[in-house]
Amino acid sequence: MQKIPESIGSKYRFIILAAERAKQLQNNAKPKIKTKSTKPAFIAMKELEDDVLSFKIETPVAPTDQL
Repeated sequence: MQKIPESIGSKYRFIILAAERAKQLQNNAKPKIKTKSTKPAFIAMKELEDDVLSFKIETPVAPTDQL
């Protein structure tokens, strides 16, 4: 891993996204890149570095008080 892409923003978000993608790969999702590695975590991190995955950051919605 060289550098976290600017589109991700933080190393914590990078790790969370890589972990979720690794779970998908373990459940037989097809990799979006060609690599010699078969390790899901490595593939997931490489996909994020190569910016081939899309994700959406949602802002939390504040609850409304209804009495």
